[in-house]
Amino acid sequence: MPTHRTDLLNIESQFSAEELQTRDRIAEFVDRRVRPHIAQWYDEAVLPLELLPEMAELGLFGMHLSGYGCAGRSAVEYGLAMQEMEAGDSGLRTVVSVQGSLAMSAIHKHGSQEQMQQWLPKMAAGEAIGCFALTEPSAGSDPSSMTTRARREGEEWVLNGQKRWIGLASEAQVAIVWAQVADEQAGKDVVRGFVVPTDTAGFTATPITGKLSMRASLQCDIELTDVRLPAEAILPENPGLRGPFSCLSEARYGIAWGAMGAARDAIESALDYSAERMQFGKPLAGYQLTQKKLVDMTLELNKGQLIALNLGRAKDAGTLENHMISVGKLNNCRAAIEICREARTVLGGNGITGDHPPLRHANNLESVRTYEGTDEVHTLILGHQLTGEPAFR
Repeated sequence: MPTHRTDLLNIESQFSAEELQTRDRIAEFVDRRVRPHIAQWYDEAVLPLELLPEMAELGLFGMHLSGYGCAGRSAVEYGLAMQEMEAGDSGLRTVVSVQGSLAMSAIHKHGSQEQMQQWLPKMAAGEAIGCFALTEPSAGSDPSSMTTRARREGEEWVLNGQKRWIGLASEAQVAIVWAQVADEQAGKDVVRGFVVPTDTAGFTATPITGKLSMRASLQCDIELTDVRLPAEAILPENPGLRGPFSCLSEARYGIAWGAMGAARDAIESALDYSAERMQFGKPLAGYQLTQKKLVDMTLELNKGQLIALNLGRAKDAGTLENHMISVGKLNNCRAAIEICREARTVLGGNGITGDHPPLRHANNLESVRTYEGTDEVHTLILGHQLTGEPAFR
């Protein structure tokens, strides 16, 4: 029998023993360390930094990367881990994504051997935390319009600009900062990445407060004021937007799995509540309308899980195409947020409290649905794939 009641198709049977072992190891961590406290962390808007060393010990940081102390696990194993982390909370899954899929991937994909040797072992061990500074106050879905600039002065780079919604920035030891650089040969600006130690003069990260979503996480504004870096701070490989976009693809892949973890947790909460809550002389689970809600939610969950699994198998086989990731990000975030909202209705008024997870998951998914590409961006990526016509402008 499948581990989860929601697995109507016995999707679990398609995983290897090693994949299930990875899933169960992360699920045990979430059950033991996250679920008992997440309502309080969310209410108090606290990222539990004490969990980060434990997450590193589990091999979650750079889990899908090879070498340099990284775990080198498969894409499917990484996806299963992200599903379990987000079943706990989207904010904690985001920690893994920012550290591994964004900051570490940027160095792993685009860095020099020296940069990789300097940072990746420490980041995999949780001895150094990283952030990925791409989004700006006026440049979200259109990163080509970023205004952060890097100019060369002798043997140094000088960075100036602003970044916004940068996960972990105020706790990070290293930031991957993307900036416009004048390319004299091409006669235009090109986006380049820089490895920026956060103790460099002129680098300031300020946590964003007053969030109504992703409260048990940390996002920041960054100010870059004449930040001076050595010449070798630039990421040498893959200039242009394909540099950060390749990292975003890694993060989007993890989101396709993670969103289904939040959805599954919401459904299981609704199942438990409906079995115990008595109305008009019998449990809510005994009413046709309740069963319809539970069935409709679980069908969408299983569809999304199959999409995520298909992406993972393709990624491991080397056949994954970028538009396929957009299918997973768009469909699974959209489905997950509707599932969590519907699950809340099963819980009635009690569902708006922190005693139950569906509304917390739904609120978090408002952010997950937005970052790493909005619905609109992924719709246009898929529209371009279908028609051959780019319609982004």
